[in-house]
Amino acid sequence: MKTELKEENNELVMYFEGRLDTSSAPEAEQAVVPLKESTGRNIVLDCSKLDYISSAGLRVFLSILKSAKPKGDHVYIRGISDSIRAIFAMTGFVNLFEFK
Repeated sequence: MKTELKEENNELVMYFEGRLDTSSAPEAEQAVVPLKESTGRNIVLDCSKLDYISSAGLRVFLSILKSAKPKGDHVYIRGISDSIRAIFAMTGFVNLFEFK
């Protein structure tokens, strides 16, 4: 799993690459700390190079959402593959997030 944080158009964009699963979730959790600490900017989770997401990875995404919502920030997911979208649909996460 690789992550990269960029600022684009006054949004924070986190790029995920590889597999976000039980073994990589702790590293991803550390990588997303700046997203959780941010205020006043939208957050984009770019999944265009994400191959797989497990329940542990979904918890990482949910923790970002839970920290952003009380501040009035939005969390968008973009570049999601059909297989990952199916996981989001199966778990109900498709109703929690906004998609670009």
